Formats: sequence, C-alpha cells, structure tokens
Amino acid sequence: MSGHSKWANIKARKGSQDSKRGKQFTKIAKEIIIAARLHGGDPDANSRLRNAILSGRAINMPNDNIKRAIQRGTGELGGETIEEVTYEGYGPSGVAILVEATTDNRNRTTGDIRHIFSKYGGNLGVPGCVARIFTRQGQITLSGAGGLTEEKAFEAAIEAGAEDVQGDEDGFLIITKFEAMNAVADALNAAGLKPTSVEAVYIPTTTVHMAGDHAKGLLKLMDFLEDNDDVAKVWANFDIDDKELEALEA
Repeated sequence: MSGHSKWANIKARKGSQDSKRGKQFTKIAKEIIIAARLHGGDPDANSRLRNAILSGRAINMPNDNIKRAIQRGTGELGGETIEEVTYEGYGPSGVAILVEATTDNRNRTTGDIRHIFSKYGGNLGVPGCVARIFTRQGQITLSGAGGLTEEKAFEAAIEAGAEDVQGDEDGFLIITKFEAMNAVADALNAAGLKPTSVEAVYIPTTTVHMAGDHAKGLLKLMDFLEDNDDVAKVWANFDIDDKELEALEA
C-alpha cells in the first residue's frame, strides 16, 4: 500500500472520531447533485448517484439531506450550479498532486487552491502536468461481517470481473478496472455481497519517498487541501515509512 493510501486510511479513521460530519455531508451532497444533474435522479439507473448515496449512508448522512441533494441536481429545488474542476500541481520534493473539486464559484476555488499550494511549499501547475503519473482504477469494499471469508470474497469478485482482492482487519478491498467498476459492484450485489463503498481512485505509477521535515510539510499541504470545503478528493504519489507516517499523523 502506498504512502498516500496509508495516509488516507489514517485520515478516515481520525475523521470518524473528530466529528467532521457537517463538512463530509456537504462534500457528498455536492457529488450527489452533480451525479443527479448529469445522469438523472434514479439511483437504479445512475451508478454514479448510487455510489454517492452509498458514501453518504456510510457516514450516516440523513435521508432528507440525500433527497434534497438529488432534487437540486434534477432541478426540482433551486440553488447555485455546482461544477467539477480538477487541479494539478506539485508539493515539496516534486510530489505530484491531483485535486478533485466541486464548486459553485470556480474563480474562488482556484484562488483558494493556489493559495494553499503556495503557502505550504508547493505550486499549482497547468492541466496535464501530473495526470500522466496516475492511472484510474475502481475500488470496492466489502465488510468482513456476516462470516464472509477471503475465499468466498475472492471467488465472487473474480467471477464478477475484478482484477484482485485484498483482505485486512476491516474486510476486503476489490480492485477493478475503472471501466468495469460499476458492473463488478452490480454483480457482487446480485451475488448477495453488498459493497460498503464503490469509488474511482487514482493510483500513481511512480512514487517519491518522503521523510523528516519534507514529509511533515507535505502532509500539512495535503491536510489543508482536504480541509477546503470545495475539495472532494486529493491524490498524490508520495511514500512515507509506516512508523514515521503514524507518528506524523498522531
């Protein structure tokens, strides 16, 4: 597992403990709005919307919030137009960073992202400057509850078209091609294995090893990017030793 993935897992565990639910709800609501606007408000016919709703329910997002976001996306409720923007840049030591944002004011968000990069040792680049370093894939998680064994998870996932299955203490991570992600998730559902999350991720083809003050500065940049209200997800190609990463995020 790359340093970025380990950092993301630590952030997720911390996030569940320090009650940043309101900000998480807002970010997922924006994704629901965009998904509903682009592909309609029926989750059975809109895999992106279905996945966004799944993410909301995973953090106990109220059904009323989900319903209002869908209605905003379909135009039943008014509100500012939300659009997607991707930013690319570099962190300390030339670490490549991809930022996915959802915003109702592109100029404001661009200014905010540029400021964060500059303040914490990085610089915002031009479109395409780091995207080539990443490949897109699908990741589906299954809970280990209910007696699901690694053998059963592996058999069901591979039969559904997945490329790999990784198990840990929380359950199973199913790796797919990006284009096959939703088809694999649907097949797992049909087999009685309900995914707890379905998401597209960016995986770096090369990584930059970080340590000491450089690693500390990079994680500060990543934290402030993720904390921005308009930022949906951040991807980077750094690697930090496990013990140092745990200490830095303590």
